[in-house]
Amino acid sequence: MATITAAMVKDLRESTGAGMMDCKAALTENDGNMEAAQDWLRKKGLSKAAKKSGRVAAEGLIGALTKGNKGVVVEVNSETDFVARNGQFQGLVKMIAQVAFDVGADVEKIKAAKVGDVTVETAINDAIATIGENMTLRRAASLEVGQGVVSHYVHGAVIDGAGKMGVIVALESPGKADELATLGRQIAMHIAATNPLALDPTGLDPAVVKREKDVLADKYRQQGKPENVIEKIVESGLKTYYKEVCLLEQAFIHDTGKSVAQAVKEAEGKVGGAIKIAGFVRYALGEGIEKQESDFAAEVAAASGKK
Repeated sequence: MATITAAMVKDLRESTGAGMMDCKAALTENDGNMEAAQDWLRKKGLSKAAKKSGRVAAEGLIGALTKGNKGVVVEVNSETDFVARNGQFQGLVKMIAQVAFDVGADVEKIKAAKVGDVTVETAINDAIATIGENMTLRRAASLEVGQGVVSHYVHGAVIDGAGKMGVIVALESPGKADELATLGRQIAMHIAATNPLALDPTGLDPAVVKREKDVLADKYRQQGKPENVIEKIVESGLKTYYKEVCLLEQAFIHDTGKSVAQAVKEAEGKVGGAIKIAGFVRYALGEGIEKQESDFAAEVAAASGKK
């Protein structure tokens, strides 16, 4: 059997655009023959998948999975919203969430993990070849507590555990797991609706706080306020800002007369123990991805050969 070198894998990858592990498998299956390996990848649909990899994928699904004291959220992107309704793609997202739950939130580890006889990366490439759109596992996050629960909420769900937005929230507590899970879901729904930047002011990026202070100060300087007055107004303004962007200080959407911190404190009696929000993650589909604008009518005309 031929020795498969890193240089051979690199050459095949550059010529086909297929994944490294797929290139190594192709060379191994074909005793190092480069042309046969290229044909093998084409037959598997993996070269076809690679050709689509440059296309923007900003649609898809967010998958969330929680069990007991642990939870994960993943984002798997596709090019169009139609694919989110495809049963194969939906199954792929649920499978990826389960793998993330098992191996952790590192994207490369998830892609390298085996599901049956293939890796997750190969399963994604197979789906690309079958469905005909570029797909990517964009990101993943996990939360875990020693004692307590991790709850989730999926907004715009198309199937159980996958939709347009996913939130996981970790509650540390010795209290009743079922009561904690209910509270956790309520808080996850709140996070989905309000998009807090941090748990409390200490978790905010100092640069964000500085920018807010500068905006407030400049506003009142333009109004001719003296510096000593501006300083006090800015501090007051920051307190209002914290109530808008910090989870614990926000008005709880399920009872706006209380802050989230107050609602959690009040729930301790029902739960039967102290409760601490240990962390949260909120993924909204496609956030931060620069989407390509397209003229659908022009695309149809081009496809039919008309101007």
